[in-house]
Parts: sequence; structure tokens; C-alpha cells
Amino acid sequence: MNAPKILVVEDKETFAVNIINSLNKLGYEAYKIVNSVEEAIQKLVDIKPNIVLIDICLAGEINSIKVVDMIQNIFKMPVIYLTDCLDSGILNKNKLQVHFSYITKHFTEKYLQNAVEMALYKDKIQKQLQRENQRLLTVINSMGCAVVMTDINACIQMMNPVAEILTGWEEQTAFGKNLGDVLNLIDKDTGENIVHIATQAMKAGVVLQLPENSIVITRDGREIPVGDTVSPIRDDMGVITGAVIVFQDITERKQKEAQLVRNAFYDGLTALPNRVLFLDRLKQASERCKRHQNYHFAVLFLDLDSFKSINDRFGHGMGDDLLVAIARRLESCLRSGDTVARFGGDEFAVLLEDIKDVSDAINVAKRIQETLILPLHLNGHEISTTASIGIALSSNGYEEPTNLLRDADIAMYRAKGKGKGNYIVFEKNFTD
Repeated sequence: MNAPKILVVEDKETFAVNIINSLNKLGYEAYKIVNSVEEAIQKLVDIKPNIVLIDICLAGEINSIKVVDMIQNIFKMPVIYLTDCLDSGILNKNKLQVHFSYITKHFTEKYLQNAVEMALYKDKIQKQLQRENQRLLTVINSMGCAVVMTDINACIQMMNPVAEILTGWEEQTAFGKNLGDVLNLIDKDTGENIVHIATQAMKAGVVLQLPENSIVITRDGREIPVGDTVSPIRDDMGVITGAVIVFQDITERKQKEAQLVRNAFYDGLTALPNRVLFLDRLKQASERCKRHQNYHFAVLFLDLDSFKSINDRFGHGMGDDLLVAIARRLESCLRSGDTVARFGGDEFAVLLEDIKDVSDAINVAKRIQETLILPLHLNGHEISTTASIGIALSSNGYEEPTNLLRDADIAMYRAKGKGKGNYIVFEKNFTD
């Protein structure tokens, strides 16, 4: 194993020779520079010493403290000061309170060896930590999710590139700022700012999940849905020293979830609610009707007249276009709180909520008929259609909401039997 190289920068020849001899005797490979800072710097480049011993009161134009800063910050080498003064004021001024950070010119070889070995050991440990930190930083910067680390006061200490992108803040600008000033988190369900989640995680000492519908508002005002965790950071003794927020852009996941909801509850062709969603809303209306004596609703069941002949004449593509156009017209006939759904084929159902009596339902049925009979211009063709409509009212005292839908269907077939473009209100004797 090669002996550690030591460069001694000392402007007093006698002392320089004395310490060089001692270092060589202790098994180190020592070099000395007298009076020339420039030569010392060149020597640093040439021999690349493991440690530098330098006179704290080095004569010359360049202050020794500045030389040490250069050695430590540019060359990344440990330094021990040499001094012939034990005045506490001078030692404090030059930040030499730490034991073995300096050697007096009346040293013993044992103290010299301890000081050198301590400096070499500390340098080794520091470089190991730097390598570990760099490795950790490389991992964090390579992650596909954003990482923001804070100190115990929730002030930002580190942001990886993904965090910079998702927040719109550069790490250098965000450093030292309060987390809430940089990471603008909002709970979209409540509209409230998620301000103190890092402090809460540190106080509780546990990992916290971001609220389900969290969004980050970027520095330029964009809204990005995010999700993940906030965790306390602990040192080797288990003491909490900060927090780390890990989050990622879940826009794609939210889009897939929304698509699944659309597939489950909405008709793929017309984008109207499907049978499943309609029955759910019908059940809710039925529950409200049971709780509130003055609340009434109605169901209209529609079947287009002569739809099959349109399909046969113009093809299924035209039929699909017609269904889409009919869906838009049905929507235009209803209030915002009502529901129109496609049950499949050319069958539609309408839920009219909070009506006064049967006249409200009849008026909507008439409006639908008047709207549907207006000519549609599709693919160069003029098409008109009508619908047969059955109406069932909640005032008939239904226990099961699906029975109301059944009776609206029965009434629709009665209307179809009377000819095109008719509506009929269900009556109990229809099932006799």
C-alpha cells in the first residue's frame, strides 16, 4: 500500500525541514514548499497529495485562508494548519476550534501522527458519504416520479428533475422556500389547499397518502392530477429531520378511470347514460319520493317509429347517425336535472324529476314529438321520424322502481298500436 503523500507549505525553512523529517519518519511521503504559494499550487497539481499542512500566517500576497479555500474547494483535499500561536482569538478567527485541526510548531510526533491520521480518516469518510449521496441523488434523479425533500421546518432542500417539471420551479430557485409556496397542492373534491401535509407527516411520524383527487397547480397555472405519499425522514438515531414528498402525474390513469366509467355507465354511440346508470338514477328518485310526500317523478319510454326501414334503406351507418342526432334532440327537450338514456337499438328512456302532475310529463312527450318530426339532414338525405311514447307516474305508488319502467314500456306498446307519433299514460287496467 502506498504511503499517504503530504505537502507542507511553510515559509520557515527550519520548521519545514523539521516537520518533513518527522513525517518521513512516521512513514509518510512528505514534500515541502517554502515561500511560494504559486509553487505550492503547482505542486498540488503535480503530486496530488492526500493532505496539505499549511502555515496559518503564511507570508506573501495571497492570504493563507484563501489558499486553503482553494485547496479544499477546488482540489478537494483535507488541510491542517501549522501555527506557532496558541492565542484562542486567532484560533477562533480561523475556525480552528476542532481538535487536531491545527499543529503547533512545538509539536510531538505522536500529536502530528494523530492529527494527520484524523484528517485522512475524516476525508475518507466524507468522500464515502459524498459518493453515497451522489449515488442516492442519481437514483432519485432517475426516478419517473417527482421527489421533493424538506427540512424539519418544511423548507425545500432538494427537488429532482421530474418535480421541477411538475411544479414549474427550478431547484435552485425553490431551495429554502416553504413547501407550500412551491408545491401548490389542491384537494379537488373540497377545493382546499393541501398546505401542511409535510408538517403533519413529521408530527405524526408516519407515511401519509395524498388525498384521492389531488392536483398540482404549476407555476404557469396548469392543473396536473397527482398521487402518492409524504413520509418523514429520520436520521440514524431515529430523529425526524424532514420530510420527503413523492408524487407522480396520474393524468393517464385518471383518463383510463374516466373511460372505464363511461364504458360502464354511458352508451358508446350516443354518449347518453345507459340502462345501468338510468336504473340507478331511477332508484334514487324512488327513494326521494318515499321520503318526501310532495316529490313526484315520471318515466317516459320511447321507441322510434319505422327505424328498421331507415336502416334497411340507407344502411346501418345512417342509422347510427340518426340515433346520435335523435339523442341530441331528446336532450334539448329536457331540463338539466332530467335524464335521457339509450337502452339499446332505437329504445330510449326519460326520467322526469320533481314534476307537479301528469300534465308536466305529457307536455314533455308532446315537445319530443314536435322536435323529432322536424326534418334531419344527414349525409345528403332528409329524414323525418316519430316515436311511440309510454308514460308512467310515480304517484301510482310503486314499491319497486323497475315496475314503473315496466309499465312505461307497456304504455309505449299501447301507443305504438295506435299508430306513429303517439303517447299514452299508463293506467292500471292495462295489465288486466
